[in-house]
Amino acid sequence: MTISPRIIPLVKDPERLENRLAEIPPEAGVYFMRDSTDSIIYIGKSKKLRSRVRSYFQDSNYTSHRIATMVQQVTDIEFIVTDTEAEALALEANLIKQHQPYFNVLLKDDKKYPYVCITWSEDYPRIFITRKRQLGKAKDKFYGPYTDTGLLREILHISKRIFALRQRPQPLFKDRPCLNYDLGRCPGVCQQLISPSEYRQTVQKVAMVFQGRTQELLDILTKQMQTAAEELNFELAARIRDQISGLKSLTADQKVSLPDDTVSRDAVALAADKERACIQLFQIRAGQLVGRLGFIANSQAEPGAILQRVLESHYQTADAVEFPAEILVQHDLPDAEILADVLSQRKGRKVTILTPQRQTKAELIEMVERNAEYELQRMQKLSDRNHEALQDLTNILDLPDLPHRIEGYDISHIQGSNAVASQVVFIDGLPGKQHYRHYKIKNPTVTSGHSDDFASLAEVIQRRFRKYSEDPQLSRVGNPDWPDLIMIDGGKGQLSAVVDVLQEMNLLADLRVVSLAKQREEIFLPGESEPLETEAEQPGVQLLRRLRDEAHRFAVSFHRQQRSDNFRRSRLDEIPGLGHHRQKQLLGHFRSVDYIRQATPAQLAEVPGIGPRLAQEIYDYFHPN
Repeated sequence: MTISPRIIPLVKDPERLENRLAEIPPEAGVYFMRDSTDSIIYIGKSKKLRSRVRSYFQDSNYTSHRIATMVQQVTDIEFIVTDTEAEALALEANLIKQHQPYFNVLLKDDKKYPYVCITWSEDYPRIFITRKRQLGKAKDKFYGPYTDTGLLREILHISKRIFALRQRPQPLFKDRPCLNYDLGRCPGVCQQLISPSEYRQTVQKVAMVFQGRTQELLDILTKQMQTAAEELNFELAARIRDQISGLKSLTADQKVSLPDDTVSRDAVALAADKERACIQLFQIRAGQLVGRLGFIANSQAEPGAILQRVLESHYQTADAVEFPAEILVQHDLPDAEILADVLSQRKGRKVTILTPQRQTKAELIEMVERNAEYELQRMQKLSDRNHEALQDLTNILDLPDLPHRIEGYDISHIQGSNAVASQVVFIDGLPGKQHYRHYKIKNPTVTSGHSDDFASLAEVIQRRFRKYSEDPQLSRVGNPDWPDLIMIDGGKGQLSAVVDVLQEMNLLADLRVVSLAKQREEIFLPGESEPLETEAEQPGVQLLRRLRDEAHRFAVSFHRQQRSDNFRRSRLDEIPGLGHHRQKQLLGHFRSVDYIRQATPAQLAEVPGIGPRLAQEIYDYFHPN
């Protein structure tokens, strides 16, 4: 389908609007709203596309100022028909993630909320806490995000004590397990003393804890304990008894007062201000609070639409066994029937969505809402502190507006060896880690024993802004990649080196650059011999200090990584015929150069790409006598 050459909104062209609506079928599917720039500004779903889309263009049906504003901008409508409502739900969620339409409810990625990841894509799955939800492998599973990091770490720690799980990311020894195996805390994964299928069964039990299925797991373990006792396997029975005791301790103090403890429930509520909505989702199983998840969204939509988007996003990535029998919501959902039908089909049992108005369930929703309000207040205070720091920094540097994007740069090396640089970015005073960059210093004069931070900084800045120097017509105003402020870690010398290269590139007039000296936390401006008169503890200076410390941390971590990689490969580089790819194969197989040295020619030849002749050369290199 193509957009009409007439780009006036449909509401101002009734004939074209009516013709377009008539073309939309009365079937289930997904619809797109486009504006005059051909951009998708809204994506929705419906059991009956025609009636849903038509409702937007009836004034009496405007549910909010946001929808009314959107309708005034729509120049064309597209649709995709699906076979089922479930397909429409999944398709809408995927398209929203892909296009991020302005008028849709967009869940924000709040880095403070951690997830639990289980790498089911591996033979021996790993379990770890992460703040980066990267859906790179379809089989890997993420649970969360959890609002209580301390409790989450405690649960994972206790789980590793209850069940025999891999305790170390890398094996401590090559040919034998470590002490954890002797203590019964690890099944000897590093030496494959347990089969992948048996280990995955153990990990599945841990996954049930994060799925809210603790009672189901307790019932399974109780039966296993009884069977072991009947078979006179008292050692196994005692081990399972200890696992049951440990699991009960996890939820001993998490009882929620409800009249029917046999029903599994999720309760979701929100609190919102003009900028954001904080959503809390309580997972209650057998009368116990087993999980408290948090989400953040823009607050321009109706509360029910926000809750709908949160639930759709949450259950889309959850397993069907995690679905509750009952979902309590604070506000009526616009498409509650579709969501309930889809969840019921996936679960194989009826899932009910209720908006309780009184008695115990309403009190539960009030408790969830109260927790959401506390979270909103906390975020408001954080936002106020950030705004205060940005305003103070604006006053210190006499900036025309609050700096939206601030970039910080630092150099890390050991006497010139493995010299690297970091670029960190703060967006509205908070780290924007998706914009962080690493640089390897390419200057040939920067070598081991000869460092030059001034030249290194000049090189990094030149590489960062090269495209703007080569193309003066490249847009800078309104460009999200263009910084409002650049901070250099250092004093007058480092700042002067950066200023010189920006002058050569004809960019100094368009960029605001300062440096922050470590010793006295002094701010230097280009061309000024004395620092600005500031206090080290005032909010604007503290913001620059956080930026400087983050740039230093990021640079040092990358330097250590480079130094470690070079150390591991330094000896392998001396072996003729052993290129970078084969080095990676060897290190991936043996884990370290020490293990490669201890290997026999036959063991070396087992590595893909290492034939008998090269294996003998590697062995001879490490055993010259």
